[in-house]
Amino acid sequence: MKLQGSIVALITPFHADGTVNFERLGEILDWHVAQGTDGILVLGTTGESSTMSHEEDDEVCRFAIDRVAGRVPVIAGSGSNSTETQLEKSKKYAQMGADALLCITPYYIKANAEGMYRHFADVADAVDVPVILYNVPGRTGCAIPEETVARLARHPNICGIKEASGDISYAARIARYLSDDFQMFCGNDDITLPLLSLGASGVISVWANIMPAACHQMVMDYLEGRREQARKAQLKYLDLINGLFMEVNPIPVKEAMNLMGMDVGGYRLPLCPMSSEHREKLAGMMRQAGLKIK
Repeated sequence: MKLQGSIVALITPFHADGTVNFERLGEILDWHVAQGTDGILVLGTTGESSTMSHEEDDEVCRFAIDRVAGRVPVIAGSGSNSTETQLEKSKKYAQMGADALLCITPYYIKANAEGMYRHFADVADAVDVPVILYNVPGRTGCAIPEETVARLARHPNICGIKEASGDISYAARIARYLSDDFQMFCGNDDITLPLLSLGASGVISVWANIMPAACHQMVMDYLEGRREQARKAQLKYLDLINGLFMEVNPIPVKEAMNLMGMDVGGYRLPLCPMSSEHREKLAGMMRQAGLKIK
């Protein structure tokens, strides 16, 4: 899979009773395609999969694949701290028609290097769609060792890594293993351009939930050589991007979407609505970035 540009780490909209709002989900998926989003990730961290049942995950994945209908690639988050569970979900989503799978490090367990390698390689051996590694130690408590990335990058069915450590030094070290068959995607909106400069192919973005066209344009400006324009965009929207993480993701981005009138609903415990002070601050950042508050 050759993918570049802005891949939205999609939220999951809920009804007031906490059930998935599939009607709204369909509208959001259509909006992203129309806005130029280059790929859609469902069931990631931003999608609150960790608070959803396996059955709900399956329904969201199937719905997204059917609704998008091949207009852009759909990546399904099939990761788990249990390799067996990750394998089961990966096989299921591959059969549904996902274009790629995003598999996370084995959180809480903190595997050794060989266990970490097999956690990903066993899945990649078993499915016929590309696998993207997900390195996010701030969430999982463990990172993929550089040497393990080097081994996994050689696997014929592992096509890339979502690098979300925020550590540019680590990103630079693993960038040495990038090739036509192994891509890197930035997982931190605030350092998209630095990682593009190291060879990343795009960003898997939280910010794209509210400004998909701007995110797509910034990445493509950089990749197509309009680097000063891209630099200006990264700095122009930096305050808003950081504001989307003033509380744990996806609380601020769902609040932002609701402020825009997108009616994506609330959260599931232990996630709660953000404080009124933070909401007011976020609204000010959104206005400064040119977004309309309803």
